[in-house]
Amino acid sequence: MPNRWQKPLALLLALHLLAAGAASAHEYWLSPSTWNAVPGDTVAFGTLAGEGFTGERKLYAPGRTVRLIARAERELDLQPVASEGDSIWARFAPADRGGLLIAFESNFASITLEAEKFDRYLADEGLEGPLAARRARGDRGPGRERYRRCAKAWLAGDVAARVQRPVGFPLEIVPLAAPGTGSTVRVRVLFEGRPLAGALLNAWRQPFGPGGRLRDPARRDTVAVAWSGRTDRRGEALVPVSAVGEWLLGTVHMVPSRDPSAADWESTWASLTFGRPAPSR
Repeated sequence: MPNRWQKPLALLLALHLLAAGAASAHEYWLSPSTWNAVPGDTVAFGTLAGEGFTGERKLYAPGRTVRLIARAERELDLQPVASEGDSIWARFAPADRGGLLIAFESNFASITLEAEKFDRYLADEGLEGPLAARRARGDRGPGRERYRRCAKAWLAGDVAARVQRPVGFPLEIVPLAAPGTGSTVRVRVLFEGRPLAGALLNAWRQPFGPGGRLRDPARRDTVAVAWSGRTDRRGEALVPVSAVGEWLLGTVHMVPSRDPSAADWESTWASLTFGRPAPSR
């Protein structure tokens, strides 16, 4: 019988996490229908935005899309088969067991936040450089920001090179080994193709449902950050991912806007999702 306090406690946790992140942009990630690329099966996927690895499904918008690809034995452009306004962005049938990388890059969108909320957002996301710059200038004006998304998802397979090779996004998390196959995964964060030192990297984990099924991302409980750390001088971090379930790694980098007429700052958000299966018996 369910504990009568379970739902209230879960709600309180969700409200706490949402309040803590209210000034910051939501995480954004790719969510496939399965974490295994099996020949003959069709993989459907879309994207979600939210807090605590629980999110709202986003509808496909071709006007916001820079790249939408699937990398298997070869790299395919999925934009021609993606339907505008659909929560299922595309479907893909793997031809082999080598694994499948799905990747999405958006263009910029703009947002303006009150000064206090913007500064709190910078602090929450570990963006110490922009926060220090605003304080040094005595800037108490609103935060004019434009932001973009770079999301990747890895569906397990035998050819790790498919996920280890960078896609070429402005900001991306590149695993140095196939994620989900070990108790840790070493990743490198690249900004404009170069290692990014000092980037704050967060990891969240959602447990699988009964029988190893995926839980509905819009209905499952919110979870806290499972691990947090900064990349070293090589742009690398070793992330513990021993627990079974779905994993989300996320980071953000902000620089002065290269289009001052559009915003004062521009941020790029990157995510990597993958599954960690239960050990074979």
